[in-house]
Amino acid sequence: MAKKMASQGTPATAALAAAGVPFVLHPYAHHPGTVSYGMEAAEVLGMEPERVFKTLMVEVEGRLAVAIVPVSGNLDLKSVAAALGSKKAAMADPKTAERRTGYVLGGISPLGQRQTSPTVLDASALSFSAILVSGGRRGLDIELAPADLIRLTKAITAPIGTTDKH
Repeated sequence: MAKKMASQGTPATAALAAAGVPFVLHPYAHHPGTVSYGMEAAEVLGMEPERVFKTLMVEVEGRLAVAIVPVSGNLDLKSVAAALGSKKAAMADPKTAERRTGYVLGGISPLGQRQTSPTVLDASALSFSAILVSGGRRGLDIELAPADLIRLTKAITAPIGTTDKH
């Protein structure tokens, strides 16, 4: 298990440590001008973009939910709505997402959020032994087994991502 360094500590790493889940921290130098935080992480860390996942907050019937998809594609809003038993979903207001999770955009982790929300993980995650998600701040990713992420977030899995070949 990775040792938590004080400078790396976030609610996400604290949640993993408290649950006794093995994980690896991947800190990297975040460039302030970057707009695609997930692709930046994949490129800087030298990871396949299909293995690096971004955490997005969506609104479904007035409720917030978490959608976790590979940075190599986009979120299919109809698919995440269907996975949550609804007809449509919309991206959550960024400020609302920050307040709900306790994290800043580009650093929203699916783990250790201030308030838990229904969570859907793209089914493609199951094809990897380990995936990367945000560690709770820009410039920090956490590598862990998809099964551990599913267990800790009580996520369901569904095909909610679209592929976007650059």
